[in-house]
Amino acid sequence: MEEQSRLIAAKNWSGGSWTYHWRKRILLSVATSLPKDWIRERKRDYYYRKAKEEEYRSRAAYKLVQAVNKYGFIKPGDVVVDLGAAPGGWLQASRKIVGEKGFVLGVDLRAIEPTGHSNVYTIVGNVEDSEITRRINAILPHPPNVVISDIAPNISGVWELDHARQIDLARYSLRIAASLLVAGGNFFTKVFQGDMLGNFVSEVKKHFSKTRLIKPKASRSESAEIYILGLDYRDLGPTSDC
Repeated sequence: MEEQSRLIAAKNWSGGSWTYHWRKRILLSVATSLPKDWIRERKRDYYYRKAKEEEYRSRAAYKLVQAVNKYGFIKPGDVVVDLGAAPGGWLQASRKIVGEKGFVLGVDLRAIEPTGHSNVYTIVGNVEDSEITRRINAILPHPPNVVISDIAPNISGVWELDHARQIDLARYSLRIAASLLVAGGNFFTKVFQGDMLGNFVSEVKKHFSKTRLIKPKASRSESAEIYILGLDYRDLGPTSDC
């Protein structure tokens, strides 16, 4: 049996700052196969079933859809860069929003199965690669209106390590966004809640007129994930924090 730990965040707003309280839950899983209880729970999951019915490749598509429906940061005709795009749920959701006149580019370490749309393109790439921004820029019809990122690290079960690694990936995503976005563009990225989050939010605020912390309904309540939305990009030059 392989022991994993998950931290569950409960967040409170107090005195103008986010305070996070953590409790640890120990999960036991068989390394060679998925537990039957986990499989049954997943099949009962509303968004998992909804994704199957609506032919989205992942339930994560609804996290993006819900955030866009509330904040309108992707619009018809936009050019969107999707970082960590596999298996393609956010690609599908973005394409549905931008329509035929928009363009969506997905980037992931793994090859992504084509979506069947001529204005959705994917490449195999690493956000930590110094050449990735150049490669992305060479494909886009014009600088992107939006950069979105649902990248997550391989979970080790050591929370401090997982949180730090997630912030690093979000910072690489911010660097790419700051290098590519048009003035007035938007940025949406996943992070894990923890003690490094505040500093990263401050970094995002340097580049965007407005920022929001978002927990979509489709994000499981026990998950420590949260999303940062940066609105109205201010071109201050590429960030050097990565």
